[in-house]
Amino acid sequence: MNGHRSTDNLVRMANSIGDFFNAMPDQEEARRDLAMHIQRYWEPRMRSGLLRHLENHQGEGLQEIVLVTLRQYRAELG
Repeated sequence: MNGHRSTDNLVRMANSIGDFFNAMPDQEEARRDLAMHIQRYWEPRMRSGLLRHLENHQGEGLQEIVLVTLRQYRAELG
């Protein structure tokens, strides 16, 4: 994956997954499950790209549940 376009794709995919987990009534459980999903199904380079976007651009474009999840579970995802 390369550059801005790949970051846009990661943001879009993370937000799409966030939509699913955001519908859960227990938000703590939703964030934990979202983090587990990203850890389990995303390639390491995808996870690192998303975390780089969080670090370099404060996660611009990511919805709240994704931002909070990435900050809360950063060590496990990195």
